[in-house]
Amino acid sequence: MTVNTPLCFRGKKILAPMVRVGTLPMRLLALDYGADIVYCEELIDIKMLQCKRVVNEVLETVDFVAPNERVVFRTCEKESERVVFQMGSADAERALAVAKLVESDVAGIDINMGCPKEYSTKASMGAALLSDPDKIESILTTLVKGVCKPVTCKIRILPSVEDTVNLVKRIEKTGIAAIAVHGRKSLVLSFFSCLLERKKEERPQHPVHCDVIKAISEAVSIPVIANGGSHDFIKEYADIETFQKATAASSVMIARAAMWNPSIFRKEGFCPLKDVMQDYIKYAVRYDNHYTNTKYCLCQMLREQLETTQGKKLHAAQSTQEICEVFEMGDFYEETTAIFEAKKTSLETKMQDEDDQMEDPDVIKMAVRFDKREYPPQITPKMYLLEWCRKEKHPQPVYETVQRPLDRLFCSVVTVAEQKYRSTLWDKSKKLAEQAAAIVCLRTLGVPEGKLCEAENHLINKRKRGDQERLISRDHGEDLAEPSHKKANFIEDTSDMNVPKM
Repeated sequence: MTVNTPLCFRGKKILAPMVRVGTLPMRLLALDYGADIVYCEELIDIKMLQCKRVVNEVLETVDFVAPNERVVFRTCEKESERVVFQMGSADAERALAVAKLVESDVAGIDINMGCPKEYSTKASMGAALLSDPDKIESILTTLVKGVCKPVTCKIRILPSVEDTVNLVKRIEKTGIAAIAVHGRKSLVLSFFSCLLERKKEERPQHPVHCDVIKAISEAVSIPVIANGGSHDFIKEYADIETFQKATAASSVMIARAAMWNPSIFRKEGFCPLKDVMQDYIKYAVRYDNHYTNTKYCLCQMLREQLETTQGKKLHAAQSTQEICEVFEMGDFYEETTAIFEAKKTSLETKMQDEDDQMEDPDVIKMAVRFDKREYPPQITPKMYLLEWCRKEKHPQPVYETVQRPLDRLFCSVVTVAEQKYRSTLWDKSKKLAEQAAAIVCLRTLGVPEGKLCEAENHLINKRKRGDQERLISRDHGEDLAEPSHKKANFIEDTSDMNVPKM
């Protein structure tokens, strides 16, 4: 893997990680206005490990997609050398697995150790990690050794300055590239203690402790990123430097001030809020951001204007198109979506042409789909095909499945007795595609496939006989364990196969 120039964390103005705010449109807008580095919102390790990496050719993005087809993290080339992926994790191996998953598409990896929210702390993540220095050391050391991108972490300060400095010194020894410090206190308590004493946790309205951040900056040699100045210091661009000097930090990370108006990063001063919001909407449409997230971010920008006519219309909007109409951008929405539809059609045509050119003429094809409603419970064409192969002394069927990047649909080719079979229809899952390929093979061979409409279903009868034999054995006190070679006759082969990337 090619190692890019490491990200530098000195003298930088950084967009902080913010839940529901730090998605791709906000990150790109902050970069346009002058931010040097942008952090994505915190994403939980377990959720990310369920995702698959998909290249979206229509949007020209890289998407990490959950099993329910929801895009959990989306990024693009424009930010690839300046975006830091922040995750929530309490396990070193899981954290490393996520970092390996995303490292080729981001510039750095960050561990959240400052979030005081219940959903994070009750899973021993976020601020809960501050009470477990050994776990912190394990996670960060594993990441530093395991990935080629710089590793950072973001913490809150502890009740004691001495304890905070000692913790940061220990963190520094793990080899991380920088540490971001939110200058408000986090109580190092168990989850249940936090439930009782949550009111003691310092919130944004509490003054930021610049003296503690300064003590940390003077105690370590790695870059310290000061965070938490939006309430007391940062009202405009010039205040960023004031906050940096007050904390002696290497860089400044901005959260709420950037959420309210990301043009805070602009040296020339703020842009009119109307222009900022329209620029944000353009990115939201361009990168197909979910309308609920777009609406949330726009509401954070409007703030006190939410009760205006425009604010009420925004609050009532139920789609990206309606949001665009609120801001007099209906034409932009229609033009952009038309471009994407044309591009999608062009890619589909090109893909079909390539499929036709590369098609193996020896593959037998039919246009079929597997509908489980047409089959008895737990009986599938794959089971029938496997049974037929055993009866005819053939090797068991071999399935080769591929996924199209454009629409994420699957197609499977099954090889039986050196002949290949496939359906010409693409399916939404690997399992459905394999069942369709099995149907093509069975129909070509003239072999029953197990449908309800067929006169006799020998597999069902076989299962019934097996059930009766087990009942008789149980009545006679015999061992209920069934030989593994018999089980294979009745259990569908569900062994996972690698799905090659196209």
